[in-house]
Amino acid sequence: MKEIARSRKCLGPWTTALVAVVWLLAACESKEPLHIGFVAGTLGRVADLGVTGLDAAQLAVAQCNQDGGIRGRPVQLIVKDDHQDPETARKVVRELIAAGVLAVIGPMTSDMAVAVVPLLNDARLVTVSPTATTEELSGLDDFFFRVTSTTRAFANKSAHYHIQNGTMRRIAAAYDTGNRSFGEKWLDNFRAAFTGSGGAVIHTIGFNTNQPATFLQIARDLLAAEPDGILIVANSMDSALLCQQIRKLDTAVPITLADWGATERLLELGGKAVEGVTVVQTFDRDSESPGYKAFRQTFLERYRREPGFPGVNTYDAMQVVLTALKAQKKGTGLKETILTLRRFAGLQGEFEFDPFGDVDRKEASISMVRNQSFVVLE
Repeated sequence: MKEIARSRKCLGPWTTALVAVVWLLAACESKEPLHIGFVAGTLGRVADLGVTGLDAAQLAVAQCNQDGGIRGRPVQLIVKDDHQDPETARKVVRELIAAGVLAVIGPMTSDMAVAVVPLLNDARLVTVSPTATTEELSGLDDFFFRVTSTTRAFANKSAHYHIQNGTMRRIAAAYDTGNRSFGEKWLDNFRAAFTGSGGAVIHTIGFNTNQPATFLQIARDLLAAEPDGILIVANSMDSALLCQQIRKLDTAVPITLADWGATERLLELGGKAVEGVTVVQTFDRDSESPGYKAFRQTFLERYRREPGFPGVNTYDAMQVVLTALKAQKKGTGLKETILTLRRFAGLQGEFEFDPFGDVDRKEASISMVRNQSFVVLE
C-alpha cells in the first residue's frame, strides 16, 4: 500500500488530473449517443405510414444497441411529426439539422420529401426515405436516397394487369391532391401505360379532404361517367371511405387502388366495402426470406400488428444508415459511404442504389382483398 501511495504521489497533481480527464473523455465518448432523425406524419390520415414506420425504426435501433451500438456508442432516434404539411416539415427538419443528427429517415410521403430535400441538400445531410416514390427527386446528385422504386414501376404494374385481365377498359379515377407529387404522377404513369395498351381513362377527379366535397359526391361523380372500373390513388383511410360510398351506389363496379392505399388500415376501415378490391403491392407479404420472417415475427410480438410495407421499407432504410455508419471511415461522408457500399441486404432480398440514390425493387405484385386479407393474384 505504501508503494502505491508513493507511486501516486510521484505522478504529481498535473499528471493525475490528465489521467482523470482522459478517462472522463473516454467514458463520455463511449456513452454519448449517436442521433438519427425520423420525420413522418404520425397523426391524421397518413398516420399508418408514420406510426408503423416509426415502430420499425425503433425496432432496428433497439437491435443495433443490443449488439453494442456503433463503435460502442448507442443510437438514439429524434422523432419529428411533419403533420403532412410542407411548412411543418421544413420546420422540423431545420430542428433536426440544428440538433446535429447524422442522418434522417423519412419523410414517408412524396410531397413532404419534395418540401424538405432542398434543406437537407444545403446541410449536406443524408436522408433515406422508406416510401416516397415521387419521380421529381429521381436522377439528381443530391443527398436523398430511397429504398423503394418510383411511382412508374407500380403504376405500370397495375395498368398492365388490368389490361391483360380484361375487366377494366374505361376507367374513372380519383386522386388525392394533398400528396400531389405522388398522386398526379402515379395517375400520369398509369394513364400512359393503360391507354398505350388500348384502355381509356375517361374521367379524373382530384380531391383534398380539407375541401368541402364529400366522398359521396366524389363517388357519384365517378360513377356518372359510366366507367367499367374505378381507380383510387389515395391513402388507406381515404381509399377505404371512398370505397364505402361507391359501394352504396354500385355494388359491382370493379375498384383498384394504388400502392399507397395497400396497408392493413384499408382492411380495418373498409370492411365489406373493400372486398374484391385489387391493389398493387410494393412488397411480398408471403415472402419466405429468413430475414423478413424473423423481422415480421419480432414486429408482431412487439407491436401486435402486421408491419406491412411501411414497416418493411423503414426497417430497410434504417439498416442502410446503420450499416453505413458502421462502415464509415474518417474523412469520408455518409453519402459517399452509402454509394461505395451500394448494395444492401434488405428484408426481402438485396437492393442496389444507383449513383443518384434510387433503387429498382422487384417485389411489386397485384393482390385482391378476400376475407379481410390481401391475396396475391399476380
